[in-house]
This record gives sequence, C-alpha cells and structure tokens, in this order.
Amino acid sequence: MTETENQSEFSVAIAGVAGRMGRQLVASALDAGLSVAGGTEAPGKGPFDRDIGELAGRQVLGIRPVTDPVAAAGNANVWIDFTRPEATLAALDALKHTRVSGVVIGTTGFSVAQEQEIARAAAQFAIVKAGNFSLGINLLQALTRIAAGRLGAGWDIEIQETHHRRKVDAPSGTALMLGDAAAEGRGGMLDDLRSPPYDGPDSERQAGQIGFSVRRMGDVIGEHAVSFGSDMEILTLSHTALDRQVFAHGAVQAANWVKGRKPGLYGMDDVLGLVEA
Repeated sequence: MTETENQSEFSVAIAGVAGRMGRQLVASALDAGLSVAGGTEAPGKGPFDRDIGELAGRQVLGIRPVTDPVAAAGNANVWIDFTRPEATLAALDALKHTRVSGVVIGTTGFSVAQEQEIARAAAQFAIVKAGNFSLGINLLQALTRIAAGRLGAGWDIEIQETHHRRKVDAPSGTALMLGDAAAEGRGGMLDDLRSPPYDGPDSERQAGQIGFSVRRMGDVIGEHAVSFGSDMEILTLSHTALDRQVFAHGAVQAANWVKGRKPGLYGMDDVLGLVEA
C-alpha cells in the first residue's frame, strides 16, 4: 500500500464542530489534506442543518453535525476533542464502540478523578493530551523546566496568564502545564509546590512555592509568562498567541503523529521530539 493510499484512508472526527475552536480544527485538518469523517455538537446548540465544511469556511463535505460521537466517528481513525471535561470523557467512553485508535485532547479543566479516567482510557487508545498545542508554548514548557532546575530553589517562580473574558477555567490549562514543568525542574510536584492565591492580610509569599496570577479581559487569545526572580535579577520567559489557528495546527500535527501508535498517554513533547522515545 502506498503512502498516498494510507493517507487517503486516514480520517479524523472532531468534537464541537460548530464552535470557534471546532471550526478551526476542521479548517486546519482540511488544509492539511486530511479527510474529516464527521463532527459533533452538544444537544440544543447546533446548528445541525449546516455542513461542517461550510461552517469552517471550506468546501462542502456533505456532513452535518450530530450529537452522537459513535455516529460522528464511524469512519474515523483519530478523534480530536477541545470541548468540556464531561463531554470529552463521555466521548472517550463512546469511542470504545468505534474503530478510533488515536485521540487528541485539548480540553482543559479536568479534575484529578477525571485525569485518572483519561489515564485508564489510555489502555485502549493512543492519547495525545496537552494544555496547549502551539509549538512555541511547548518549547516554553521545556525552557521553563530547564530554568527551574538550573536556577534552584532560591529563585521565586511566578506564572502569569491572560485570556479572553469567556474562558471558564482558571488558571488556564497552559499555565498549569507550565507550573508542572517548573515543579518538575525543581524535582517536585505542582500539588506540593503551588502557592494559594495572594489574597488577604496573611498572604505573604512562601519561599520555594510556585505562584499564579490570572487575568480575564477582552478577546485575548492567550498570553503566558514564567518569571524567575532573585534578590538581584528577574528572568521572564513569555509567549503570546496571535492567531487561534496555531492551536488547531498543532492538534492536526498531533493527529498525524498519533495514528498507528500503541495505546498510551502522550504529550506534545513526544509529538515534537522534545523527549526521548
């Protein structure tokens, strides 16, 4: 079988295709030459009378959104999901009844128990899960890990993030991803090193902890910065997203990478070759 034939048989199904991110995922998949087999929308949201290719500003595909992940993914190899935690987990359970073998998850805001459900699902699916799919952010994560390890516990670490006013989870999944990287660089876990919010008369910063600050305003796509401070200097590593399409491009790259992989839980470090196989 030729590479072209393999590519023609590879298709994706996408959750939330009528939403802003879902439309961009469809557009990026089509622009990358992938086949889009179907897509879902939440009951009562719709529009269910519009073609998903048309919704994405691309060619008509003859496919409309449905509410059932099994129906949407019937001919797909990879499922891409940037929705809500409950919807993502429900889709993972439903996908057990399809031929889908790879899953790309960009949903954020999972609880500890929900993360454990995803880990269990990774026994059946090859799952690429990330708080952010941009190349720049994932390189920022790697640099944060290095800086936290090299600078040592005497440096304060503060993570700042800004997003549009409609974002529901805080801190963002990306900010927590950067916090995990900083904690890993220091040889610890974020749950143990994370500072509570600075609020009230007894909110003095504790040495060695990792702090977070959050802003919600306007239509900001995403701004993240990790600052390392000593008594003599401050180092700040930052990233600004200028176009939401950057996340969709990364997700499509992850979808291409995850096809045919063994079941397991992977990250963008694996996709980008930032860790050893």
